[in-house]
Amino acid sequence: MYKKNTQGWLKHIDFILWDLIALQVSFILAYKIRHGMKLTPYTVDTYRSLALVFIAIDLLVIVLFNTMHNVVKRGLLLEFAQSLRHVILVLLFMALYLFSMQTGDTFSRITVYLTAGFHFVFGYVIRVVWKFVIRHLYVIRTKGKMILVADETQVADIIKRSSALDGFRYSGLVLSNRNATGEEVEGIPVVAGVSDAADYICRERVDEVFFYSAQMSDCNNSANLDMEAISPDDIQGRVNVLVEQCRQMAIPVHLRLPLASVGGKTFIEKVGGYDVLTTTANYAAPWKLVLKRLMDIAGGLVGSLIALVIMLIYGRKIKKESPGPILFKQTRIGLNGKKFTMYKLRSMYMDAEERKQELMDQNRVADGMMFKMDFDPRIIGNKIVDGKQVTGIGEKLRRSSLDEFPQFFNILKGDMSLVGTRPPTEDEWEKYKYHHRARLATKPGLTGMWQVNGRSDVTDFEEVVNLDTAYINNWSMRLDLKILVKTFKAVFMRKGAM
Repeated sequence: MYKKNTQGWLKHIDFILWDLIALQVSFILAYKIRHGMKLTPYTVDTYRSLALVFIAIDLLVIVLFNTMHNVVKRGLLLEFAQSLRHVILVLLFMALYLFSMQTGDTFSRITVYLTAGFHFVFGYVIRVVWKFVIRHLYVIRTKGKMILVADETQVADIIKRSSALDGFRYSGLVLSNRNATGEEVEGIPVVAGVSDAADYICRERVDEVFFYSAQMSDCNNSANLDMEAISPDDIQGRVNVLVEQCRQMAIPVHLRLPLASVGGKTFIEKVGGYDVLTTTANYAAPWKLVLKRLMDIAGGLVGSLIALVIMLIYGRKIKKESPGPILFKQTRIGLNGKKFTMYKLRSMYMDAEERKQELMDQNRVADGMMFKMDFDPRIIGNKIVDGKQVTGIGEKLRRSSLDEFPQFFNILKGDMSLVGTRPPTEDEWEKYKYHHRARLATKPGLTGMWQVNGRSDVTDFEEVVNLDTAYINNWSMRLDLKILVKTFKAVFMRKGAM
């Protein structure tokens, strides 16, 4: 029976358990130093509860911030940095918990700080030692024997990418492009050719077979098992037959997927009943998307209430200087090309869109992919008086970003998110090239990477695209929170209004 490799959080369950042990040992030692070596924290209700909270927060940090990702492959310096980051996050969450609960129970802050310090030291040392132990165990234990089927030109790269922690060793090689039985390639003996590989696998100890071949087509159970009936020049057909022969022998077969090097994130799923390799710029677990949506709803409710207050305060002033509706509505392009109506507090005159074409020669964005002006006469109150630029209510709204608040209505509706990419207008979208389309791979946001990295000071559209695609490729809840914090700073400092 083939043992499937552990995936997800269970893959590093040993490191997680060790970290929890290190945390509790740290907590006990910190308590004893603070209150006396003969005492234990679990005999006191307050500290017993605190111990459980530490466990819950430690697990929460591991899950939310993926602090155990690639833990086996991390070097000493990177492990040091990740251990420090993990402990700081646990301490911050603990401080937030203690501040929020305000239970009235007395506890020693020194105990909490000492726990964090010891947790960092013990956690780091245990992870380093445990990695050494498991590497040693992998080296001395008997590994599974795997046969590699590949083109001769591919063998060197395959061996280079293999790791001592893979849990198997290549015990033999079958070259798909020629019969080289008896030779060695990259230190691995060639045990058979494609035509007689099944006989070798049938009679020798072979645990698994890995097919790394560019000459593969759709394999199915009805494949012809008569190798002799296939032309020696038909490498694709002969490799397919060998795959089916291995299946008949119940040998676990691993097929290198031909799209594995297209970039982005890849994973296996079923589409229309077929096992397919899906590749995408990034993907998120359903629970993370639910968490992001809940954050959008919470932020949308608060922002919408503020937007209503702003509309009450500035609505009459807008109408007085430029008769017309308070809200400006415009069709924008959202997730995967979906059109939606975006709301803003109107900061421009009613004929702003008609006047846009005559002002194109003053556009700061040279390629015309966006429209930005240093002094836009379409903004309410902007005019030239005695050769000087005079601004009014419209510029005030834009500089303070107050005109953006009605977009919280879009966030509540689900057309937008708190954090995302800038939604293009229809005329901008029509000019998009292929790589520009990547910006539409996520919901548009009220703020995003390019807004907090210069906002309207960024006039190169390609730089905007790079920042937006960087956000999509590296998305996480932590990144969203980081962008939101930077946005608040940018708005309060009035640095480069959107």
